[in-house]
Amino acid sequence: MITLPDLTRPPLAIRRISLDTGRENVAVISRHSNALRAEVFRGFSRVELRINGKVLLATLMITDDDSLIGPGELGLSEPAFRRFNEPVGSLVTVTPAASPDSLDAVRGKIQGRTLSAAEMTAIVNDLAHFRYSDMEIAAFLISSARFTSTEELLALVRAMAEAGTMLKWKNPIVADKHCIGGIPGNRTTMIVVPIVAAHGLMIPKTSSRAITSPAGTADTMEVLARVDLDVEQMKNVVTSCGGCLIWGGHVNLSPADDILISVERPLSLDTPEQMVASIMSKKLAAGATHLLIDFPVGPTAKVANAAEAMRLRKLFEFVGDHFGIAVEVVNTDGRQPIGRGIGPALEARDVMAVLGNEPGAPADLREKSLRLAAHLLEYDPLLRGGTGYARAKELLDSGAALKTMQQIIDAQGPSICRSDLGTLTAEVLATDDGVIASIDCLRINRLARTAGAPIDKGAGIDLFKKIGDRVDKGEPLYRIHAYDRSEYDLAVAGAKNDSGFAIENHKSGGKP
Repeated sequence: MITLPDLTRPPLAIRRISLDTGRENVAVISRHSNALRAEVFRGFSRVELRINGKVLLATLMITDDDSLIGPGELGLSEPAFRRFNEPVGSLVTVTPAASPDSLDAVRGKIQGRTLSAAEMTAIVNDLAHFRYSDMEIAAFLISSARFTSTEELLALVRAMAEAGTMLKWKNPIVADKHCIGGIPGNRTTMIVVPIVAAHGLMIPKTSSRAITSPAGTADTMEVLARVDLDVEQMKNVVTSCGGCLIWGGHVNLSPADDILISVERPLSLDTPEQMVASIMSKKLAAGATHLLIDFPVGPTAKVANAAEAMRLRKLFEFVGDHFGIAVEVVNTDGRQPIGRGIGPALEARDVMAVLGNEPGAPADLREKSLRLAAHLLEYDPLLRGGTGYARAKELLDSGAALKTMQQIIDAQGPSICRSDLGTLTAEVLATDDGVIASIDCLRINRLARTAGAPIDKGAGIDLFKKIGDRVDKGEPLYRIHAYDRSEYDLAVAGAKNDSGFAIENHKSGGKP
């Protein structure tokens, strides 16, 4: 007869640890714990905490420092403490946690098996309830990166949408716009939304944080206003302003998506199927009826050529048709950055310059925003066909869009983020005379992220030159901004190694 270890032990008192563990719940016990023997948990990486019927799964860590966590205590990292929502000193029981049953489906996926809708729903529910460690999330992402079937994709979209808030609006047309990203500085959404809202169409825009770019719409809008609104606050803003620009994670739209993104970001993982599932689950949850998707196409963009764009467009249309969302895809020029600023504060500067009709506002950002807004305005049945662009330009030129943007900013509330530009600066200079032949968007993105964006709002790159511009040797191509010395040094060294700019002259097609 096998005797199992006695896991009935006195409960432990909660102690809050000032430790930001990101998305992951972390619990810490003393190796000399009165209630637990550390060796019992040697084969377990996860534990289950219970109090008054409430359960939390956490990754276990063991400390030898009793001044950090005493023998009668259980330490909870900041994310775990917030989610458990119990006072310091509360007594909790701790037992080894069995792996979620849905991990069997993940293992099957790793072996190439097609998952059922029920299995996909179980995985998403466990993700949304923080039952997966980062390692297990990575296993799911990588296993489904390249061979997700259309049935699995539909099941994933539905499961992700239904795991959180599902918004319903009374308006017959609920417009939305999304860019798949990959192009530095492409902050058109923050111009399109106030144009469309000023016209009278509803556009409740929710956005994700950046995954692989130096800034997402939510990161950039956060420079100007609060983006962490709850559902009722969001509805109030939309009711009063006709639109909003908020972070979707705080209104619990497709909650598993932000969890997946938190692991995708450090892996720089953004496959077509996961991209479609991420975007469409949030649009389904947000109650969108008409969706415009911007596909920047270029050699260093996420979509490199027309063939890739067509395959991705068909995926979006397939999912949109299945869920009753009218999807329109627009291919745009993805050969180079849009605007001048790359990074939240720099991009917010460009956005407000365009909305304010300032003389030095980036012309390419203005023009692209007008053309995208025109597509959305054409959804209005009362607007004559083909007049969308003229109407968008009228709303921008008259100041109506700026007025609406200011109303949205005021309604969402003031930003609490530091947004001054990084004071550590360096200009990257041309190493030859000639004409800018190409700009490597992926390289520029990486350099801006290395400088600290989007975590540091004022970090990033300020561009001075675009494709087709003439440049003299020693003339600045762009300026790097950073707060942190180590990040600054890495970005400057990276730019010296490869600036991302190719210059052509009569002698050679050299790259600085």
